[in-house]
Amino acid sequence: MTNMQSNTDAKSGQNDRNDPATRERVLLEASRLFRHRGYAATTLREIADAAGVKAGSIYYHFESKEQILGEVLDKGITIVADAVRARIDALPENMSWRDRIAAGIEGHLWGLLHHGDFTSANIRIYGQIPTSAKNRHRLVRRAYADYWDRLLESALASNELRQDTNTAMIRLFVIGALNWTVEWYNPQRGSFQDFSRQITAIVFDGILTHDCRSNK
Repeated sequence: MTNMQSNTDAKSGQNDRNDPATRERVLLEASRLFRHRGYAATTLREIADAAGVKAGSIYYHFESKEQILGEVLDKGITIVADAVRARIDALPENMSWRDRIAAGIEGHLWGLLHHGDFTSANIRIYGQIPTSAKNRHRLVRRAYADYWDRLLESALASNELRQDTNTAMIRLFVIGALNWTVEWYNPQRGSFQDFSRQITAIVFDGILTHDCRSNK
């Protein structure tokens, strides 16, 4: 390698070190690879190649593949949590808890379906990641679960939910169902707004007609 080549590579590495866009690009490409190939099957070199950086340059930003994984997971759930809070916070204070839950459902779906790789990777690979990564990510997931628990408990206390319901079970059921829409949602079959309304109607009213529910 000539001195000129060495200087060029060093300058390129220095630019990567100082460029936040490089770091974000690494995370974006990692989320895409994790989503489609899985965590274990994805190598740091593949992430570097996809991001258009030298493999060694990744270490300017991340200590390991597991650190990249942790940030991808955190970003995925933060995107969804922020979308939920933004929609609920935008409602007038006098809105019902039903309206707040509906806004939360819409926000969760929006975050999932409009930020594909980060949110889908979070859902698809969580079961296959190292226990150490799960432990570090658990606080972020717990904070989001707690937000929904408080929302549902407030609705229960206001008599907007049936008193025989378990709010933790509701949260697990609803969030679990919403999460898997990333596997089958097709935007060509209708607008996102119509899709969100139908999902919300199923959550609140089920699939039976009023007469069928009354004649159980």
